[in-house]
Amino acid sequence: MKTGIDMGSTRGGEPAELDLAELLATRLLVQGNSGSGKSHLLRRLLEQSAPLVQQAIIDPEGDFVSLADQFGHVVVDGTASPVELQKIALRVRQHRVSVVLNLEELDADEQLRATAAFLGGLFDIDRAHWYPMLVVVDEAQLFAPVMAGEASDEARRQSLGAMTNLMCRGRKRGLAGVIATQRLAKLAKNVAAEASNFLMGRTFLDIDMQRAADLLGMDRRQAEMFRDLERGQFVALGPALSKKPLPVRIGPVASVDRGGAPSLLPLPDQAPEDASKLIFTAGEDEVAPAPWPRQPRPRPAVAPEIIRRIETHQPVLPPEPEIEMDPAERAAALVEILNELLDDPEARDRPVAVLYQDFTVRCRMRRVSGPETGLDAFRKRLAVARAGASEAVLSSEAWEKALTAAETLPEDLHGLFLFIARSAIEGAPCPSDAELAEAYGSHSPSRARRLIGYIEERGLLVCHVDFRGQRTLALPTLGVETAPGLASPLVKGLPPRRARG
Repeated sequence: MKTGIDMGSTRGGEPAELDLAELLATRLLVQGNSGSGKSHLLRRLLEQSAPLVQQAIIDPEGDFVSLADQFGHVVVDGTASPVELQKIALRVRQHRVSVVLNLEELDADEQLRATAAFLGGLFDIDRAHWYPMLVVVDEAQLFAPVMAGEASDEARRQSLGAMTNLMCRGRKRGLAGVIATQRLAKLAKNVAAEASNFLMGRTFLDIDMQRAADLLGMDRRQAEMFRDLERGQFVALGPALSKKPLPVRIGPVASVDRGGAPSLLPLPDQAPEDASKLIFTAGEDEVAPAPWPRQPRPRPAVAPEIIRRIETHQPVLPPEPEIEMDPAERAAALVEILNELLDDPEARDRPVAVLYQDFTVRCRMRRVSGPETGLDAFRKRLAVARAGASEAVLSSEAWEKALTAAETLPEDLHGLFLFIARSAIEGAPCPSDAELAEAYGSHSPSRARRLIGYIEERGLLVCHVDFRGQRTLALPTLGVETAPGLASPLVKGLPPRRARG
């Protein structure tokens, strides 16, 4: 039996086929902004596969009810009760009838409940009726949202659970999920992640383009291509479509699309007086609109509520006045606080953000404030402290050049570069890989070697290994170099370094 269906043509004019048998074993995700041709793609897929496989369409806008006229789909009214919808779904699988669940007359909460009940009926059928079925869900972000929206939390949980069952566990029951969404960022990740086939259409938001590129295994720099796609053009990838990203133009459809964009029509030719009568005068067959719901007035607080507010009231305290400190005293206090942080044996493994939070708490406890307690100043002090430079090194001209050169590197490399600079200025032996890793805040000597290579590529460092295997690190911008030292000596660590004023 032929299982390949024609979805359109590729950029080279060759037929773009979708392997239906492979699709039933996997799942399909279609993404595209409004007007990208997403509904047209679904209609093409449904028309081409209608003679080959049973179908169930979750239709929130009533766009696919026209399939009933040409392909024999039965339209199921979503206004039925959840129990009745579940029974209908059971009969749909028993008798292998293709259906369209029309939800256009329901509000957001009722749509989620109806979808959960219908998908639950399709899912909970006896094993004897696990026939293959294509389950198409249009506007899937409504039924599997990332966060709560207009609907209640209970309805959202029910619908999200049903969509998760469809995409995660439906394959064994013969259910092949095909979900379409306008926004990947609004679709629950555990639902989207189960798809193995993708058709990505025109997208404009950066977050959606990046997620589409990630799903297709493309470089994020190539994500801009999704903005340039034309209407009806998609990028296909997956075992049922193509092993590599393939641009595809969707072919024409036979049935009428109720959800198509309206075409331009000329305005009626009428006098302004007649137009006024049409607007301000009620017609003979005009139906009165439903009364606008009034906003309920706030309920006045009763005595127990007032008592509770009084008991739980917490006055807003004025901020504590800042205490003026002598600059030398403030500098000494900052050095002492930083030394306390570095004396902690776990300080090396903590990220800068955590250390800074601890630093600010200690500063507030000692009433130390000012620009010296900011994050940028703290990072510079931390890098200098981890370098372990002496007073003589700190007052040298080479150290000032080292500070200037460190600013050209990423912030996380400042401490490592200054540690190497301190060793070179002192003429100390070249630090080992373990010492360099510890200065960086890592346990990996191989990572330290990669960082040395990165700094060397930036022209701030020259690494030389002699015939005895001893390494020398030279800093051309400072005009200094370390003494020869082994890259991997048998040492276990370094003593904690302290900040100096």
